[in-house]
Amino acid sequence: MKILLVHNRYQLPGGEDEVYRREQQLLVNNGHKVIEYTRDNHEILEYGIREKSTLPIRAIWAWDSYRQVAAVLNEERPDLAHFHNTFPLISPAVYYACSAAGVPVVQTLHNPRLLCPAGTLFRKGQTCEECVGRRVAFPAVLHGCYHGSRVDSAVVASTLSIHHFLGTWKHRISRYVVSTEYFRAKFLAAGLASQRTMVKPHFVDTDPGCTNHKGDYALFVGRLAPEKGVPTLLAAWQNVGAAPLLIRGEGPLAEAVSMVQTQTGGRVTLLPRMSRSALFDLMKAARFLVWPSEGHYETFGLVAIEAFACGIPVIASCTGVMKDIVQEGYSGLHFIPGDANDLATKVDWAWGHPDDLRKMGQNARAEYQAKYTSERNYKMLMGVYQEAVQEARKPLPSHSRKALRVVD
Repeated sequence: MKILLVHNRYQLPGGEDEVYRREQQLLVNNGHKVIEYTRDNHEILEYGIREKSTLPIRAIWAWDSYRQVAAVLNEERPDLAHFHNTFPLISPAVYYACSAAGVPVVQTLHNPRLLCPAGTLFRKGQTCEECVGRRVAFPAVLHGCYHGSRVDSAVVASTLSIHHFLGTWKHRISRYVVSTEYFRAKFLAAGLASQRTMVKPHFVDTDPGCTNHKGDYALFVGRLAPEKGVPTLLAAWQNVGAAPLLIRGEGPLAEAVSMVQTQTGGRVTLLPRMSRSALFDLMKAARFLVWPSEGHYETFGLVAIEAFACGIPVIASCTGVMKDIVQEGYSGLHFIPGDANDLATKVDWAWGHPDDLRKMGQNARAEYQAKYTSERNYKMLMGVYQEAVQEARKPLPSHSRKALRVVD
């Protein structure tokens, strides 16, 4: 199969970029012809005043991306196009290029941006769903949810609303992919068609091997930000008994982490950036991973399934996808989201019961082998692609064909 992969890279690389890389390599390793069309938000840093002034329009309809993708489609004639992130430099315009070329589209929903312009469902330290189900996300504009700016939020909200009106989300995408049943239910409640919205979890592309070590510390890996539960994590370690905590991450709360590191006399340690192999070594020497994210911010947990692959259990917030991925008493423990005292209690129990933790680690490894290997993921991805190709053989509704002629 010949596949066009499309992705708008972020200025700060994150989970979406990593998932894109893993799926691209998965397809190549299985003998598929892969063509890539990518843009990078670093381009914006080089824009002049005139180019920056076009960004709001470009987010809605990026004419240059449309032309470039149309040229790639004409030259390569792929069987299918798989989109990851399109915001802001690629835009939904490229779906129409695919429609004009008769190429079916698969869209991975890495975050809830179709439901929430900020893409987080999180505001002022708590879950927020004010925009879910609205055709126009006025609350996001009012609160300045995207980048703390009402203007930027209006751009994102306008993009979502205009393409809702055009029927883009309904008629230009053959299959949506979400990573958990939890978020599938969220998107279905907001109006996506159930038969077009499929669950395919992310995966660990390289088996790191399972640890036999009992673990010398607790570990947190992730962005140092409020929605990741970092304030709760730091507050908990003010009351934790014996367990040392290693933190690998960067973000706006790095200074707060450094302060706690000093206050706790080294029981909390902030680590510098490291290679992926070194990170796996770090995981395999941990007794457990802490995953304290709050609200509905997380759509998946790559770091959690990487811990599973290493045979490391996870202590996670009892909400959202954390509750879906980590099974209480089997592959880890749950604590009340945002409750530092409850987290400290669970950490102390885990630290004092190494045999129970070792068994949970074995179960976590079994979860990885059953759900999150590259072999299983490849079969699921091919299932999504086959359904999308079959969907493309059906004619578009007459009103959709008319819309295509108007906007092309």
